Amino acid sequence: MDAMKINADFKLKVVIKPEEMTWNPSPVPGINRAYLDRVGGEVAKASSIVKYKPNSTFTQHEHGEGEEILVLDGTFSDENGNYSAGTYLRNPPNSKHSPYSKTGCTLFVKLRHFHPEDIAIVKINTQTEIWYQGLVPGLSVMPLHEFNGVSTALVRWAPNTIFNPHVHPGGEEIFVLDGVFHDEHNYYPKHTWIRSPCYSKHAPFTKSEGALIYVKTGHLDNPLQ
Repeated sequence: MDAMKINADFKLKVVIKPEEMTWNPSPVPGINRAYLDRVGGEVAKASSIVKYKPNSTFTQHEHGEGEEILVLDGTFSDENGNYSAGTYLRNPPNSKHSPYSKTGCTLFVKLRHFHPEDIAIVKINTQTEIWYQGLVPGLSVMPLHEFNGVSTALVRWAPNTIFNPHVHPGGEEIFVLDGVFHDEHNYYPKHTWIRSPCYSKHAPFTKSEGALIYVKTGHLDNPLQ
């Protein structure tokens, strides 16, 4: 695959709602990808939604700069185990595996964005992990990973929760896992992806649906180029 640049200007805010996603075939039949951002060819720094059809197998590959996965539905597998919906995985730099799915699955995947010293293997079942009280009533937080000022978490918003207006010096990335997330700029239904640049600000809230979101902060001060 020739090198490509998709949403590669990290100074711009990007919002992609599920109906706006374009599906692209991978090199392996039965596995398709919707590109969110991408810099590179088949080996790329990228964020994607990946769909495996039942009984699909991807070729063994190495994660030169790490791989982060959140299983959205179905069961994702490799030679190290089976990972049901809600599993959060981090495969460190220079790890390798041969992934597949017997049932079919959908994944949120980020490639080649790890700090070289971030070598921990992380496997979290978010269906059973502990939630902590957030900064305002109605907000619950599940920390997933933190390294070198980059934090990743799930945040659960009860219906009609309002958060304080705030600034993200290192940028913010959100993927809406359930419900509808809002701020003063827009509304973001389930499976919307939002990337907000460094020093962006907003005043988020929920309405009657509430929301569950994946959030990563602090990682956009060294954007993909």
